[in-house]
Amino acid sequence: MENPQFDPRILEKIKQLEEKFKASGQDMLSYLEGLLYADYLTYWEYINLDVLLSLQQPKTSFKDEKIFIIYHQITELYFKLIISEMEQISDENPLTEEFFKTRLDRILMYFDHLISSFAMMWKGMEREQFLKFRMSLLPSSGFQSAQYREIELMATDAFHLVTLADREGFDYHSPADDIFDHLYWQRGAIELATGQKTLTLKNFNLKYGKKLKELIEGYRRKNIWQRYMELENPSKEMTELMKQFDLKANVFWPLAHYKSAVRYLQRDPVDIAATGGTNWQKYLPPRFQKVIFFPELWTEKEKEEWGKGWVVKEIFGEE
Repeated sequence: MENPQFDPRILEKIKQLEEKFKASGQDMLSYLEGLLYADYLTYWEYINLDVLLSLQQPKTSFKDEKIFIIYHQITELYFKLIISEMEQISDENPLTEEFFKTRLDRILMYFDHLISSFAMMWKGMEREQFLKFRMSLLPSSGFQSAQYREIELMATDAFHLVTLADREGFDYHSPADDIFDHLYWQRGAIELATGQKTLTLKNFNLKYGKKLKELIEGYRRKNIWQRYMELENPSKEMTELMKQFDLKANVFWPLAHYKSAVRYLQRDPVDIAATGGTNWQKYLPPRFQKVIFFPELWTEKEKEEWGKGWVVKEIFGEE
């Protein structure tokens, strides 16, 4: 009987597998036998397609509510991608500028998609439907996106996120608990009539407060700004990518949200209920909060006029 001839490449892979399993104390033959019984992987199994498509569960009979749900789910997936890139930058050791720039480029790409995707909200839903089904979702709000808070806390020294009126009283060494209690978005969910925290904020802090405080502490020495500071003589290109990240996260993204809110919500305070009680008119525009991840990279004039040009052009239609 003629001896079978094996492709040398197959033999080499088998040898490599044997070495791999031997190093980990595993039996390669058992794994190979398992391959004989395993089914071929399908696309729908790999991405859990059936589960994914079952996650849209409207609370009302309004057809456009499904658009609202899917849009926010897509947004959260983009946030997860951004966080993944930020984790890589924070944990890379040693960190090179090339590695840093590659991940920042990806982050900017994801933000570009997020910013442009808001058209799904203000073009894809009837205003009348939105105002009706949105009231059935209280007190939930996009304000309660913990992943976006994680992005902020992973990007910068957390004291830069303190509400503007109190910011001068905090610095790099301020305790995480104190910083958390004064973060700018805490003031964005205060009831106008009473000055008390909304149920939206109370529920959010109850679920995520501990985790976010730990994140403040955990990223104190490895947030994006601190890693940038470790680079020796960062290039102009590197610095420009940092500034673009700052602009997209703190000007273009919140104002895309603001543009959508202006379209759907009246400017009367009673309509604030439709956002879960958050005072979006004072909370979203960057000129009120002046949240800047990397203030050291901007001139005093640029910081003073933070977001002003975009508001004039996009909201009021002026050049």
